[in-house]
Amino acid sequence: MKKILIVDDDSSIRNVMKTVLSDLGYEVETTFDGTSALNLVAGKFFDVVITDLVMPDINGIDLIQKIKKQHPNSGYIVISAYGTIEKAVEAMKFGAFDFVTKPFSIAQIQSKLEKYFEYAGLKAENIQLKRELSRELTSRQIIGKSSSIEMILNQVEMVAKSNAPVLIQGESGTGKELIAHAIHRTSTRADLPFIKVNCAAIPETLFESTVFGHEKGSFTNAIKTTKGLFEEANQGTILLDEISEMPFPIQSKLLRVLQEGTITRIGSVKEIPVDVRVIATTNQNILKMIEQNKFRSDLYYRLNVFPIKVPPLRSRIEDIPILINYFIEKFKAKYNYKLKYIDPSTIDALMQRNWPGNVRQLENMLERAILYSGNQDTLELDYFSREAELPAPDSEEREGYISTLFEMEKRMIFNTLKRTKGNRSQAAKYLGISVRTLRNKLHLYEGNGNPIPE
Repeated sequence: MKKILIVDDDSSIRNVMKTVLSDLGYEVETTFDGTSALNLVAGKFFDVVITDLVMPDINGIDLIQKIKKQHPNSGYIVISAYGTIEKAVEAMKFGAFDFVTKPFSIAQIQSKLEKYFEYAGLKAENIQLKRELSRELTSRQIIGKSSSIEMILNQVEMVAKSNAPVLIQGESGTGKELIAHAIHRTSTRADLPFIKVNCAAIPETLFESTVFGHEKGSFTNAIKTTKGLFEEANQGTILLDEISEMPFPIQSKLLRVLQEGTITRIGSVKEIPVDVRVIATTNQNILKMIEQNKFRSDLYYRLNVFPIKVPPLRSRIEDIPILINYFIEKFKAKYNYKLKYIDPSTIDALMQRNWPGNVRQLENMLERAILYSGNQDTLELDYFSREAELPAPDSEEREGYISTLFEMEKRMIFNTLKRTKGNRSQAAKYLGISVRTLRNKLHLYEGNGNPIPE
């Protein structure tokens, strides 16, 4: 049964409307002013609020704005003896579905209600269709049929319906950002902002200003008040990409946002409320960083409400043929090729590779193979260069020594750096990984006592 709230200081209007609308099958409650109406909606949802425009304490437009904060899905019809086009436009601008002037007939109110519920039904149906389409798009963009991918798709659908923080962990190139986008698209915030913050790309001295904003004159060159990215993302979702790179002093401020839902700009003491869904990604071992006092444990546990772990490509090799076909179709369209095929034996060979750069490396290599192939329809194995991936065996390997995966990867990276004469950007491109991933791996090798080749 649809619930109607009537707010009017004229008792005769309230009583007549309640009697007639109750007879029409609505559940009706009435009250005489805005304050009592707010008390009623604090504990109950009404499908429609019919309110007078002019009342002793709170006018109808202000009442609509206050109720909308608690119940954004309620509908509003404004009635008034002071009917003008300007008043009607103003009421509808602030959320009223329609405007009725006094004196009016019950038939008019009934007609307005029927039109509103027809509109609300279509709106709900449209939202549902958008969600279903978004789920379909999500399943298409997160490519794979392995059990690990199916589990991630289920996790995305589960967590998208909530506002819980999400921490997505996985190696570089596994598709963490894609999963963050999928969560946003299937959430109730899908039509609202999605702001990405690349924590590794913002200089530490600018981090707080960029994320939380600043007031005019709060520091040198602060020539105007500027909103931070959290304010820009209000009502929507913010992605903190590679959160392990966030400066340690800023982490406590982020924790406060998560706990209290407020931010404070640099140069101000005013707390600004923000309603933001936080998704964070990392390719680092956060627990190890906590042990090294590089990451706050309280922030980690606050972010890790819903963890999603993305497996490396080598752990889901059954998805490689599906990914290959997907990328072939993508680059065929990009470079206007009608025909491109890949031999099953070539796919088998590619499935034997380690893919340290994961899906990103596979995608880059497919694009390169498409370009190498030119007008030839078949993508041959030679087009998938292994020069950077498999370095020439050293003396230990020739004598039958079996390397660990860690040692093979290290030699591959060092040999590539030697070939590029220490050019890290070029080496990362050949390896099919990001410069940041290359840098992280070099720090790891250096920490184990391995000199970095120049």
